[in-house]
Amino acid sequence: MMHNEPADQTAFLTLVGSIRERDAARLLIDSIRSFGGALGQSPFWLFEGNPQEAPCNRLEGLGVRVLPLAVPDQVARYYYGAKVYACARAEDLATSVIRSLIWLAPEFLIVNPSLLLDLAPSIDAAVRPVHSENVGLLAAEPLDDFWKQIYETAGTNDVHSPVESFLDALRIRPYFNTHAFTLDPQKGICRRWFDCFESLVCDRGFQLRVCSDQSQQIFLHQAILSAIIVTMLAPHRIRTLPPAYNYPYNLHPSVPLDRRALVLNDLVTVACDERSLDPRVVNDIDIREPLRSWLSTRTPTDALWEH
Repeated sequence: MMHNEPADQTAFLTLVGSIRERDAARLLIDSIRSFGGALGQSPFWLFEGNPQEAPCNRLEGLGVRVLPLAVPDQVARYYYGAKVYACARAEDLATSVIRSLIWLAPEFLIVNPSLLLDLAPSIDAAVRPVHSENVGLLAAEPLDDFWKQIYETAGTNDVHSPVESFLDALRIRPYFNTHAFTLDPQKGICRRWFDCFESLVCDRGFQLRVCSDQSQQIFLHQAILSAIIVTMLAPHRIRTLPPAYNYPYNLHPSVPLDRRALVLNDLVTVACDERSLDPRVVNDIDIREPLRSWLSTRTPTDALWEH
């Protein structure tokens, strides 16, 4: 537990399991401290999924709390199982004064104050719709076996309140991007997420007959969280983040022209995922000062900075 924290505090968290992710997380943390505005000095919890490969002790000097993560075996072997468990552990650690628990993927940057990730008393979650339909369902489609069992595990027969995917502009059932999101830890959503995820990962029949496709397995964690959020929270308690949040620079060439960002500085949070934002090599988005100089002085590291 963390003590002597001000009321209504915000805490960031991420998970690293490799040297590349550790280096990416260092850049992420630096971006929060540099461009996070009112949230810039918020506590940052960094979970280590493989501390022997990616020791993060040096990050503690940046105001980071480093936490080893022992993920249960049956979940650790599954796509993104460690991420789900890290969020549940963070929820357990959160004191009653933390209102906003913000998950950020390590290969992610904050380039402007991310104020909408900070929850108001009237909001319990802040999420961005997925980039593309992927394993989602069109709003007018009936439930398939995959989503039907996810909904049943989450505790509902069906949900409505559709969202619009970013890249393909499709009206789909609630399905949220998980590069970055905020939850009120007092609602127990992350613990419920882990319990449902563990149940479906360990359900041999579901895995063999319903969730046998690799895409379904990769995005199962995302689908479950989406179902839990809209099951546990009323629609007016969920904040839908605008397109400047979670912008997929990793998919930038695929973004339709009418939605494609022209200037990096106009965004708030950016997904990189192995695409460089080093101004010396970027040629498909304008990067202006002071962000340009900030990025230029960061040391390129491995795949994060490769095109």
